Amino acid sequence: MEIYLVRHTETVCEKGICYGQSDVDIAEPFDIIFDKIISKLPSEAIIFSSPLKRCVILAKHIQNNIKTISYQEDDRLKEMNFGDWELKNWNEIPQEELNPWMEDFVNIRVSNGESFVELHDRVGDFLSEILSKNIQNPIVIVAHAGIIRSILCHQTSLPLKEVFQNKVDFGQVIKIEL
Repeated sequence: MEIYLVRHTETVCEKGICYGQSDVDIAEPFDIIFDKIISKLPSEAIIFSSPLKRCVILAKHIQNNIKTISYQEDDRLKEMNFGDWELKNWNEIPQEELNPWMEDFVNIRVSNGESFVELHDRVGDFLSEILSKNIQNPIVIVAHAGIIRSILCHQTSLPLKEVFQNKVDFGQVIKIEL
């Protein structure tokens, strides 16, 4: 199964802001970047997207520029839920909360949010579902760095604590086979 993982483009958030599942917009202009992304995609595909605006804007642009077999937004593709840390500057998060999480982000849940293993489990559910359908067409998944890193861990069996070895830039397209 041919899958194209596409990370959304840069957001309007200042650098250093934790914005996980907050529905922030993308920075303009983005048309030129979108066209570069489309040039790396197949001419037809099934599209899945996070329902967060920063992914949907890109996914809809892709949908309008390639032959789309189907389009679906899926909550399991949302970025990590950072709970009480959403839209805070990383430097403003109390050290007594941040430090334990930084030491074990895989298992420690953010207050009113989730842990990386919880994100990884929902991504696993999504992947299991699409694999069970034995889809023959290429798939485009428009999502976030955390989701793409998780998919790459599923694909390569990389331990979750090593997830940041998977560098995922804004607007990057990564082709994998599952």
